[in-house]
Amino acid sequence: QVQLVESGGGSVQVGGSLRLSCAVSGRTVSTDCMGWYRQAPEKEREGVAGIRTRDGRDYYADSVKGRFTISQDNAKNTVYLQMNSLKPEDTGMYYCARGRLVLSGGGCGGIYVWGQGTQVTVSS
Repeated sequence: QVQLVESGGGSVQVGGSLRLSCAVSGRTVSTDCMGWYRQAPEKEREGVAGIRTRDGRDYYADSVKGRFTISQDNAKNTVYLQMNSLKPEDTGMYYCARGRLVLSGGGCGGIYVWGQGTQVTVSS
């Protein structure tokens, strides 16, 4: 069974930075997409970033473009989300996901594994 475990969340001030990590463990199987999602209280879960694993091509939601960067380290079986210039509206639970194809607006299609999430809180 493949498992995804997020880490690196926390509480930061407006304009601060965080780097989230998603560690992949268990029986690994090739996939075409790793993505990051977030969900604020009382709101729908939204894709924020996705990476096409075969070539590293990355895609982002408009709300985070220019501030967030997704990357992968295949040797460490880890996907990262570098978050800079954080805003209060970035607050939420962040989830890593594994899917079949990358979406141009961030995230993945055909998701079949989710992580447990890590909390990010941005205070003004």
